[in-house]
Amino acid sequence: MLPKVKDNIYIQSFKHDKSLHRTWAKGFVIESTPKRIIAITDRSWVIESDGRRWLTREPAICFFYPDRWYNVICMIRKTGIHYYCNLASPSIYDEEALKNIDYDLDVKINPKWECTILDEDEYAEHAIRMGYSDELKKVVEDELENLLRHIKLQNSPFDHYEIKTLYQRYISYLKD
Repeated sequence: MLPKVKDNIYIQSFKHDKSLHRTWAKGFVIESTPKRIIAITDRSWVIESDGRRWLTREPAICFFYPDRWYNVICMIRKTGIHYYCNLASPSIYDEEALKNIDYDLDVKINPKWECTILDEDEYAEHAIRMGYSDELKKVVEDELENLLRHIKLQNSPFDHYEIKTLYQRYISYLKD
């Protein structure tokens, strides 16, 4: 089951212990294939696990994959395209929401392609507290290396032309 293009879907991120980590009230689907779901969050409410609520400030093109252990958020800002990548389980859509499990590690990329790995301490802490298996840690760490390779090569979704094209598609859908 896949969402339909132009659907608004609910997005949920959990932690390994099944606790809710973060939700997005709506993502506007602009692509939905067996290989990826792309949704735009634009002025969408986000609720954190501690109950804190905030409204996204800029449009973001979000890539979710059923076979990759990460998702990518491409934020379109006046200063350029900024990428935020979450190491997470493959995403699934079950008609209620698009869901994944967040595995703490994040990669941030600025418009100059400077890359920063975030939350390594949180990953180490949660690996112990939530009992990440050795197999799971290997998958997450291998996928981090794959992600860094895609960033370096500027493969999709790390292609500014693709992001601009997808954003234009979103704008045209809003006009329909």
